[in-house]
Amino acid sequence: MTNSPSTNSRAGRREWTALAVLMLPLLLVSMDVSVLYFAVPSISADLEPTGTQQLWIFDIYAFVLAGLLMTMGALGDRIGRRKLLLIGAAAFGAASVWAAYADSAGMLIAARAVLGIGGATLMPTTMALVRNMFRDDKQRATAIGIWSGVMTGGIALGSVMSGVLVEHFWWGSVFLVNLPAMVLLLVLAPVLLPEFKSPAPGRFDLLGVPLSMAAVLPLVYGIKEIPSEGFEPAYVASILVGLFFGVLFVRRQRTVVSPMISPALFRGRGFGPAVALNLIQAFAMMGSAYFTTQYIQAVLGKSALEAALWALAPSVFIGFAAPVATVLVQRGVSRGAVVTAGFLTSACGYVLLVLTGTDSLWTVLAGAGVLASGAVIVGSQLTDLALGAAPAEAAGAASSLLETGQEFGGALGMAVLGSIGTAVYRRGLGDAPAGARETLGGALETARHLPGRAGEVLLASAREAFTDGMHVAALAGTVVLVAAAVLAARGLRVTATPERSPEPEPEAATV
Repeated sequence: MTNSPSTNSRAGRREWTALAVLMLPLLLVSMDVSVLYFAVPSISADLEPTGTQQLWIFDIYAFVLAGLLMTMGALGDRIGRRKLLLIGAAAFGAASVWAAYADSAGMLIAARAVLGIGGATLMPTTMALVRNMFRDDKQRATAIGIWSGVMTGGIALGSVMSGVLVEHFWWGSVFLVNLPAMVLLLVLAPVLLPEFKSPAPGRFDLLGVPLSMAAVLPLVYGIKEIPSEGFEPAYVASILVGLFFGVLFVRRQRTVVSPMISPALFRGRGFGPAVALNLIQAFAMMGSAYFTTQYIQAVLGKSALEAALWALAPSVFIGFAAPVATVLVQRGVSRGAVVTAGFLTSACGYVLLVLTGTDSLWTVLAGAGVLASGAVIVGSQLTDLALGAAPAEAAGAASSLLETGQEFGGALGMAVLGSIGTAVYRRGLGDAPAGARETLGGALETARHLPGRAGEVLLASAREAFTDGMHVAALAGTVVLVAAAVLAARGLRVTATPERSPEPEPEAATV
């Protein structure tokens, strides 16, 4: 096989075929975030996990993924991105088999943790390889738009896939579906993907690994738990611990000779604003999902599978968002204007959520679709900006920073907007039984045990209170997005990248 094209040359059929191969692991990693939604009842009946074990079966994947993104991004820059991709694919496939045939809750938790390790290798590696294969600005923007669409669509598809598989097979099938794609990746990647790594990586920052995990994991854990459990001292302490180690990690990266995340990345014009604004985009996206999924299922009374199928409807909007944004930028519209328009589009989606009643399925779906479309526009453009501003040899580290920021943004969105909505909900049910005041699910369960009219009144009041909470949270989200639009308009006026050393040539792919 021949080398990939030299700097500034256009990608050909081989690179586009390789992109299709890279989308396989990306789709599966994003699906695994939501693939357990409908498998939980079957898993509970078979493995009989405790309440704590059930929570960890859900959460361990996302926690490990978030904690290792920066480590794996930096590691790929040093040992080779294709090599790390293949290692991650093998680990992901093996862990999928392990999870499918787990015979205890502890074994399933361990398998999900290994899946998180595999996912942490695959996500930044796929984005970094896109950066390396597509050196022409227009082609790279198109490829990243595809990457963003697949990433967003996979999360929605995962829940539906789990519902269909569990309905016809046993719960382990939601993991075995990963195997064909991973086998195909292991066969095709050595043929289609050239190897990329930094020509002068320096020593790997071993101390940076535990410091980064000690910063990320407590922060994500505390932020994720606050919406459902409130501002308990343990969760606040977890956030403070994460912030403490975050300060230590940043100080080390600024002083160590070969940092895991080089501070020089932020000298690329547009990189820092892109990472920050991308976090806000994730804040808005996940903050809305917290309400819309519960609204469709609990307020409208849809079954879990019906709710998941309805949740696919906004994907129609998402499919067009990134390509349209890319075309606009390529035709001369400034990237800052497109990103600003994306934030305002998402804000319009939140406005639609403000207009919902307790029986407004199509309004909620339209709001979710408009909001997600704006988020994909923002995400695809900011990803392209950040990767274009980063040196090719540091593309893995740059990708991992973007994705870690997304994890934080999503957790913050659920925590902040979820807490606002919960406060309004509880105020609206001030005289209701204690269980009903905690969550909408608790109100539904309490109403089933109340006689006659009392249950119906409680149910109506709970649905109304939840909808009111969604209104207030949506207003808060609108304010955040409008502020982000202003920041984008001011901060992205000039996005040209400074001159830097020529990009390293890729090593030849071997058959």
